[in-house]
Amino acid sequence: MSDLEAHPEAALCEASPGPGPRADSYPAREVPLGGVRGVFVRRTLPQRDLPTVGAWCFLDHFGSTAPRDDLPPDIDPHPHIGLQTVTWPFEGRIRHRDSIGSDVQIEPGQLNLMTSGHGIAHSEYTVTGAPAGQGLQLWIALPEGAREIAPHFEQHRELPVLDLPGLRARVLIGSLAGVRSPATAYTPIVGADMRLDPGSAVNLPLTTEFEHALLVIDGELSVADQPVTPGALLYLGSDRSELPLSSAGGAHVVLIGGEPLGEDLVMWWNFVARSHDEILEARNAWESHDLARFPDIAGHTPDQRIPAPPLPNLRLKPRKRRVV
Repeated sequence: MSDLEAHPEAALCEASPGPGPRADSYPAREVPLGGVRGVFVRRTLPQRDLPTVGAWCFLDHFGSTAPRDDLPPDIDPHPHIGLQTVTWPFEGRIRHRDSIGSDVQIEPGQLNLMTSGHGIAHSEYTVTGAPAGQGLQLWIALPEGAREIAPHFEQHRELPVLDLPGLRARVLIGSLAGVRSPATAYTPIVGADMRLDPGSAVNLPLTTEFEHALLVIDGELSVADQPVTPGALLYLGSDRSELPLSSAGGAHVVLIGGEPLGEDLVMWWNFVARSHDEILEARNAWESHDLARFPDIAGHTPDQRIPAPPLPNLRLKPRKRRVV
């Protein structure tokens, strides 16, 4: 999934230090994507007051709401700049195609990681005959030194696992308690898919310098004896060396985190940049069918390209995030 709203809001943030330990809940919002060719997802990042967690800047749970009959779960060609997309399905199979020649299918337990760099276009289609897809798509903002690199794609069919009594965590990217993913990361980061056994109680080791957040996919979870409901993002702040987790009936939970972002960002539509002018340049390149920046995707016709929405009238500028 991608940010294909017809009138997307800009998510703007200034660099900020770690806020210390917190336990702030941010509800998901249901977002329609892509007009008549879109789907409904539950979006928990960015939030107006919390645009990033580390370098994570976007988190959608797709398939978590029933698609409308007239909105098939296929995403036609669209562009990205300045970010990495992380696709992690729970159910179904998805076909990924992009403008650098990738054409792969992904299924549960596998990770797709697309690094857009200066510019890439891709599409995502449900595989014919497969069950309806459900899973997560997340974005990672590329740091200044990597955001103009050449685009590339990788798929990981085997990912390392952290096993603790009562908890099994598959490390998607970055590292958790010494277990490191092979996925390419350009900033200190962690992403993990965790399953807690019924009746479990565990202290999860964390990197103290990171800020973290949890998303409960389903089940029962308590964090330091605080119940957490499925669907909302629990922002944990920074400066935690461990996190007490318990579950009476078992739970499926996703952990994200990383060093607090030290750069100002401007995020609009499918672009992560540093200024309004960069956003405008990328939008114009897509709308003018600039093949040098966004080549065509094999198997798609030009009329399938999703048009960019209009830019806001005001210039986009970074805004200090508020965590209160």
